[in-house]
Amino acid sequence: MKHVIEGRQYETTKLVFLKAVNDLYPEYEVELQNSLNNGSYGEIYKNEKLIVLESEDYNKIHKKMDEIVSRDIPINLITENSEDLKLKAKAIERKDIKSLLENCGWSKIKEVEIEGYRDYFYICPGKSTGIVKDFKIYKYHNGFILKTPMEVFNWKVAPLKDTPKISKAFKEGHLWERIMGINYAGSINKKIFDNEILELILLNETLHNKKIGKISDEIIKKKGVRIVTIAGPSSSGKTTFSKKLLLNLKTSGIDTLAISLDDYYIGRENVPLDENGQKDFETIEALDIKLLNENLKDLINGLDTELPLYDFYTGERKKKTRKVKLPKDAIIIIEGIHGLNDELTKYIPREQKFKIYISCLTQTNMDMHNRVHTTDVRKIRRIVRDSISRKTPGEETLAMWHSIRKGEEKWIFPFQEDADEIFNSSLSYELCILKPYALKELMKISVDSPEYDEAKKLADLLSCFITVDQSIVPTNSILKEFIGGSVFYKY
Repeated sequence: MKHVIEGRQYETTKLVFLKAVNDLYPEYEVELQNSLNNGSYGEIYKNEKLIVLESEDYNKIHKKMDEIVSRDIPINLITENSEDLKLKAKAIERKDIKSLLENCGWSKIKEVEIEGYRDYFYICPGKSTGIVKDFKIYKYHNGFILKTPMEVFNWKVAPLKDTPKISKAFKEGHLWERIMGINYAGSINKKIFDNEILELILLNETLHNKKIGKISDEIIKKKGVRIVTIAGPSSSGKTTFSKKLLLNLKTSGIDTLAISLDDYYIGRENVPLDENGQKDFETIEALDIKLLNENLKDLINGLDTELPLYDFYTGERKKKTRKVKLPKDAIIIIEGIHGLNDELTKYIPREQKFKIYISCLTQTNMDMHNRVHTTDVRKIRRIVRDSISRKTPGEETLAMWHSIRKGEEKWIFPFQEDADEIFNSSLSYELCILKPYALKELMKISVDSPEYDEAKKLADLLSCFITVDQSIVPTNSILKEFIGGSVFYKY
């Protein structure tokens, strides 16, 4: 239920922000583009031309929002019937909404009104503006960041940080969308209607492979690199990315070795406890850092090295080891949650390391004001993969998501900007493929379940996309890591 409260707070704050901008600058248009810095990054346009507002302008908007919140203005639901909206689509001025109504047949779009200002939502805001508790608006680069309280920050607004590398990756993601000829969700469905979905898939996959090739070249160009660490949040596609990167390095004549951090667990009985007295398998203290670094130094120096093997069934290391000796200049690839944290490889000089951050960073948005949250896409990926490969019900996956997010905020996101390269693993077409697998699990969740509201929200999101058969997805795609059928492993 907490994620529902968080979502309603954000949607209401967003509506207040959009109304405030409309009241102060009626000639301007707001585009909310992507998540950034634990908030929403957006830009202001006039006649499709970027307008760069100053901090004083955002202060005026903030003041206007405070006034709207203090008056506790009722928020009226005009309609949530998509047929009603389709009938009056011609009278709707916004092109993005018209396209959505024409190409997203069963979308759960809602029209709301506040003192004459109308807008469109997928998650209903609150009944009045007074429910907004706290928010911050910051000028950031050419746009702004709108922040609201988050559960992972104890219902406080996260502080602003400068994240130039992540920001650059988002810009690259938007460039990819232009190359693929898509802007909002309706344009993806239109590609399906026009029998152009295969070209979209192949373009997206080619962009992925080209980026991986570029990262491989950067590793080789940076002389002296012996260790590549790869980290990212849950369901980012780390395993497939690692295998593709390894192949790219091999085609350049580089000897490679992949090491799993799982083999360096200190043993189930020795894992430290978290603040709730539960075993914390995600803490870096659950790994034998000393042994890992000894092994890495021996491998770099060309010595015969015995690598540990972990048995998840017994919760202990196997007596059998993996004996390895690397040739000169070989590269070791390490994939795992702590890959960006220098503590993991603290005895290895920084110049010998190349760090990669991978995540779903962008997703084609529904329209100008409604983002498809990449956290939701990762949830859907995880639900599908867990149900297929581990027979874990979707309800169970949703129930553990809070602890997953908590670990990400502690062990991954603080280190993003220390990465040498960032890989955006999002695929613009993926919700069309994931849809039937995810709905199968979401529909099993009963109305009295604590996870029902979240399941319904995800199902409503998926309803906006047309199903595409998974058989046209390339077998080396990151998406196959979640739906099965990957050439890299079986399930």
